[in-house]
Amino acid sequence: MDRTIFDPIDAYCERLGPGLWAEPVNALTNLAFILAAIVAATRLGRPAPPLGLALAVILGAIGVGSGLFHTFANPLTALLDVGAIAAFVLVYLYAVNRHVLGWPAMAAALGLLAFMGYAALTGAGFARLPFFAISAAYWPIALLIALYGLALWRSRPAFARGLLMGAGILSLSIAFRSADMAVCGTLPLGTHFLWHILNAVMLFWMIETYRRAMAPVPLAAEGRQG
Repeated sequence: MDRTIFDPIDAYCERLGPGLWAEPVNALTNLAFILAAIVAATRLGRPAPPLGLALAVILGAIGVGSGLFHTFANPLTALLDVGAIAAFVLVYLYAVNRHVLGWPAMAAALGLLAFMGYAALTGAGFARLPFFAISAAYWPIALLIALYGLALWRSRPAFARGLLMGAGILSLSIAFRSADMAVCGTLPLGTHFLWHILNAVMLFWMIETYRRAMAPVPLAAEGRQG
């Protein structure tokens, strides 16, 4: 029989059945995303930069989407979970290229297309590597953040350090995500919940890094926006 978008998914160590609360720790640790989103939003100041506020809202949506996936575990909620993460990555990349590096809007938008090609190529490479394969879609993001940090080390050292710190936290987070099923025999709870907690910390930090580094809007541009 063909599978539907509502068929249950069992992909994590903690889940032992299809029930709503079969992953209580994985489900409840998504509150970390909500808390991180609230704190990030309050630190943006007033008026909040639009893309900074969008990132905080998407961070909250990641918590909601992941929370739904770890309670109603099916392909539909998995799509909501992954879709929110993808939205954060794309908005963040555009925000950095546009408002930190000062790229024209068209160049910043084209950067998103370049990222998609990069993610497909590097993701295919990671998928060939033991241990990395299970999280092959996420390792390219950590790598890209690190590459931005290294490229900007001389010109924007404070921003670069923030990016490299974010890449480090994300790499540790992905490692815990990847180890979840491998440690199931000795650690029935698994390690996926640590992916949630560290990811919430990392995404908050990435918003904070963007907030601190965002270039001032030129006076002429302010006049046009007003």
